Amino acid sequence: MHLIPLPALADNYIWLIHDDDGMAIVVDPGEAPVVEHALATRQLRLRAILLTHHHPDHIGGVAELRRHHDVPIYAPVDERIIEATERVEDGDRIELSSPLLQFEVIAIPGHTLSHVAYFGSGLLLCGDTLFSMGCGRMFEGTPKQMLDSLDRLSALPGETEVCGGHEYTETNGRFAITIEPQNPELRIRQQEVAALRAEGKPTLPISLAIERATNPFLRVDSEAVANWCDQRGVGDDRIARFAALRGAKDAFR
Repeated sequence: MHLIPLPALADNYIWLIHDDDGMAIVVDPGEAPVVEHALATRQLRLRAILLTHHHPDHIGGVAELRRHHDVPIYAPVDERIIEATERVEDGDRIELSSPLLQFEVIAIPGHTLSHVAYFGSGLLLCGDTLFSMGCGRMFEGTPKQMLDSLDRLSALPGETEVCGGHEYTETNGRFAITIEPQNPELRIRQQEVAALRAEGKPTLPISLAIERATNPFLRVDSEAVANWCDQRGVGDDRIARFAALRGAKDAFR
């Protein structure tokens, strides 16, 4: 199985997964031409579309793709995603025969209330909930919901490959180092990211184990994050610590 992040729009990734027989799926196609070009140049046949949430930069290409490809479109229960043909909820399983893939659906409210992730085949397709060294803004959910969602994702196996929806890693790393300036793994990750971006390469996917070691939003229980919060008058409540981190990141430039 082959995993390809397709750059789209300003900084999105559309995830393309295909097998050696040329059968493919795409996740969160924010625009159709990028997908069509990838399918044509690689001689692939689209077999399914998976959607994590309703935002236009993640579903904007679905209608056009559907006009040219008669495929199932899996999406959370949300009337704002009108092109869906298969609605999925927490705990559902998606089983595809071609390409041969299985995914568990995980509800991860926070960025939006109906946001889901797809976990399977060693991959975590997590939309705008978990980024490398960062997490999504809370447009609809609460800090508790978002932290609960990140806790669920963080509990997955360390070798899981995180496939977030945006190339935000460089900026996220600059913020993360202000929280944990003494974290050696974070500094190594920053160097790797700088080298990748200098060559125009994506910084994703990345293992969940590395994220657990470098992502402050997965480290609200760490001593370093607790100390950072203490210095700002944030108490021992882990939800308050998460909210303080997210607020600081919202204001970070």
